[in-house]
Amino acid sequence: MVSLVPANPVSADFRAAVSGAITAFLDGQAETLASIHPATAPLLERARVFTDGGKRLRPAFCAWAYAAVAGTDDLPDAVVRAAASLDVLHVSALMHDDVMDASDYRRGVPAAHRQFEADHRSAAWRGDPEQFGRAGAILLGDLLLVWSEEMYRRSGLGTAELGRGRPHLEAVRTEVTAGQYLDVLAQARDPYALSRTPEGRRHLTELTRTVVTWKSASYTIRRPLLLGAALAGASDDQLDALTAFAQPLGRAFQYRDDVLGIYGDEALTGKDSGEDLRVGKLTLLVAEAFGRASEADAAELAGLFGDPGLDAAGVARARAIIDSSGATGAVEEEIDREFDRAMAALAGSDLSDDGRAGLTALARLAVRRDF
Repeated sequence: MVSLVPANPVSADFRAAVSGAITAFLDGQAETLASIHPATAPLLERARVFTDGGKRLRPAFCAWAYAAVAGTDDLPDAVVRAAASLDVLHVSALMHDDVMDASDYRRGVPAAHRQFEADHRSAAWRGDPEQFGRAGAILLGDLLLVWSEEMYRRSGLGTAELGRGRPHLEAVRTEVTAGQYLDVLAQARDPYALSRTPEGRRHLTELTRTVVTWKSASYTIRRPLLLGAALAGASDDQLDALTAFAQPLGRAFQYRDDVLGIYGDEALTGKDSGEDLRVGKLTLLVAEAFGRASEADAAELAGLFGDPGLDAAGVARARAIIDSSGATGAVEEEIDREFDRAMAALAGSDLSDDGRAGLTALARLAVRRDF
């Protein structure tokens, strides 16, 4: 059992409990993989690396929703394990995301597909090292997805609790996968061409907001909250209030992530802050920049955006165009509006006082990123 502290909603004790639950689960998988073949060892090794650490936001939202509905600050071990399974699910998505984005790093270390690629090169195996790397990372992501479901099922929750939570886990897997496809679809669109007409600009911003709703907001905040609340036996009114809190907060969270993806401190984010520009990641910030920039600036940005060889000077110039267009300020204002909507919904909810306090502090961490 771990005690939750409203003033410190993702405390060291809570993170340690989540890490311990994941480590114990992976320890239990070691014998299974070894019995299949010793060559599967890199799968477990990389599962450990990429599930270690992180902000633990998804487990925290699940835990605090449980506490807010149950009216307790003490989290049963079974609920900790169920909440921790969300981070295993999260890492499964990251493995796939890094392949699709051709990312070189994740959490300050080479991305999984780069590590599998390095295995191939080091051993001088037959075939294409990059193709092998992608295949290894996709399979690792698939394995983690399977393990997240197994970890939830074996968490120690009772049959009734497992049943109440299962619809939310089923929904989040569908939502994040569909949202990821919409993101892939969005990346295939030309933001410069679309931004040249009012109709195209509307389509561009609507598409990015739709992606955020399903790929991020529901997956990161709404479903973890609803899972925790359902485990505690939440009423329909409580579930509705948590949804009203979660969706705007989830959008604010992702918009903050997108700003950090271009302007963030690499030492804090663990990723090259120019990477989103080099891969041409379409976000609300980028859509607003293309729509607001002058014709000359938009055309120049189009030449920089998605250039895999973009150097530091090119990154700086792209940032300057985005900033001068007014897009950064507009997105910051939208973050504030969405955050305020979330706080208003939470204030009117039928939840415990400590639960609301913890969720408020957690929301501020998610959007302000003061970890």
